[in-house]
Amino acid sequence: MSTEPALMTLTEVARAIAMKQVSSHEVTSALLQRIAQWQPHLNAFMSIESEAALKAADAADAELAKGEVRGPLHGVPLAHKDMYYDAGKIATCGSLIRRDFVATTTSTALQRLKDAGQIRLGTLHLAEFAYGPTGHNAHYGPVRNPWNVAHITGGSSSGSGSSVAARLTYAALGSDTGGSIRMPAHFCGVTGLKTTWGRVSRAGAMPLSQSLDTVGPLARTAEDCALLLALMAGPDPLDSTASHEPLSDYVAATKGSLKGLKLGVPASFYVDDLDAEGARVLDETIAVLKREGADIVTVELPDQRQLSSASQLVLAAEAAAFHKRWMIERPQDYSPQVLMRLQNGLAVPAITYLEAMRWRGPALAAHNAATAGVDAVIAPASPVPAPTIEESDVGGGPNAPALLQRLTLFTRPVNYLGLPSLTVPSGFTKSGLPIGMQLIGRSFDEATLLTIGAAFQRATDYHDRIPKLPS
Repeated sequence: MSTEPALMTLTEVARAIAMKQVSSHEVTSALLQRIAQWQPHLNAFMSIESEAALKAADAADAELAKGEVRGPLHGVPLAHKDMYYDAGKIATCGSLIRRDFVATTTSTALQRLKDAGQIRLGTLHLAEFAYGPTGHNAHYGPVRNPWNVAHITGGSSSGSGSSVAARLTYAALGSDTGGSIRMPAHFCGVTGLKTTWGRVSRAGAMPLSQSLDTVGPLARTAEDCALLLALMAGPDPLDSTASHEPLSDYVAATKGSLKGLKLGVPASFYVDDLDAEGARVLDETIAVLKREGADIVTVELPDQRQLSSASQLVLAAEAAAFHKRWMIERPQDYSPQVLMRLQNGLAVPAITYLEAMRWRGPALAAHNAATAGVDAVIAPASPVPAPTIEESDVGGGPNAPALLQRLTLFTRPVNYLGLPSLTVPSGFTKSGLPIGMQLIGRSFDEATLLTIGAAFQRATDYHDRIPKLPS
């Protein structure tokens, strides 16, 4: 455990504040100092609310002195992706169209964290309307990777991944529709949990694709993700798709062992188009899991390319439906890439969309049958480490679709099936860029993924490594 407040994990700092080993004011000040140093290099924050955060921290300290505790996050400062509505606050959604949009309601996920005592530091950058896997944003500039600022962070939760990696916030909400939590986790070297579709309420979170969107955290450890999931998960009268499936003790799950667990490694697809350094890290990760007691077997998954294509069709059609009015009235306020992708969605025939939706049930059944003998599947999160900002700055040009599809090749099938997936830092390239691996679980079985992720992190130190401030 670090003694520097900004370098603690979420779990550690929450405990330290509760035990009065450090004050909320000290913690908030430490983060604000790091933000002042790093923000000019990273562009990770959309807004920084220093004065309000310190005032809230002082109030939290005063409450604690009187024995008043709001919850497990009492006095912990956090920042989240700027697409979670907070009543009375601007939520830009990374766009020009909502640049001055003031929310009138607060998202359920965010409200549950506030009820647990979190303090608002500000808001985090994202791809325009959460529709982009690289971290580029034509309106507000790209977010930069703290491990090498010439490289992308991944998106669309770009500010979330970058700020958690640089220790500017202990954790951050992201969203995952086609990989938008797992991409930044992989590229930035943090832990990211894509929850089962319906596990966490989406009420008050900007929608992109109603049947694919999921809410989840990016944090430094699996234990931190478990803490946040425990606070956010569960049914919500404001979201009819929020599931009533029973909840697990997610924090307790992180104390479990790998002994007796069987993990599947795909025989194809996830290993066919994999960068050489990613393949090396996959082998090293498997070796660690074996050493810690897991049984590793090969699994033959159904055609993942079909799942990936179906996911793209559903996303394109549903995103276009949500944006149709703005595309007609304000097309000039979209960036070329986002407008191109939305317009492509208008060309998806209704029958094609309905066929893709109808196929989801049989596809999930086939996946469940293929993985019936394993507790989770382990696979790379992306075929490649983070490319540079320059080489991935393709805008809406002819090279854009191929680039976007390649980056998210390994994440889209999971969204289509609605399954949970946990990405953990698993190694580094020779040039020092992070590489993550994703664990893919059964519906509503985030607990097993958190058990595996936490056990892996007890055996490795990739999640503890901290990027250096650029000179």
